[in-house]
Amino acid sequence: MYTFAIIVEVIIGVLLMLAILMQSSKGGGLAGGFGGANIGTVFGVRRTSDFLTKLTQWLAGIFMVLALVINMWLLPRGEMKKESVIQSGPPSTALPPTQQAPVSPIPGSK
Repeated sequence: MYTFAIIVEVIIGVLLMLAILMQSSKGGGLAGGFGGANIGTVFGVRRTSDFLTKLTQWLAGIFMVLALVINMWLLPRGEMKKESVIQSGPPSTALPPTQQAPVSPIPGSK
């Protein structure tokens, strides 16, 4: 079930990207580069814009809900009491003992 949900999430993400890229902006957007410039002739310019806006809203909503479902119920749960490497600290024999460097007198001082 988990793998299926992830695959559906990826497909919805790709469709969402395509729907966003097909919408025309002030400069024409990327719709012309993907062949989306002619999509306005099928439905009409206004209906195409409405369709792409609604498609983007629905895909974004489904994407967010599915992300929450995957995160809350489908992710495999591990042991909750794991200690991180930082919390465990270094082993007592990991660091060699430090030695003081001999202090040499500074020339010209007493």
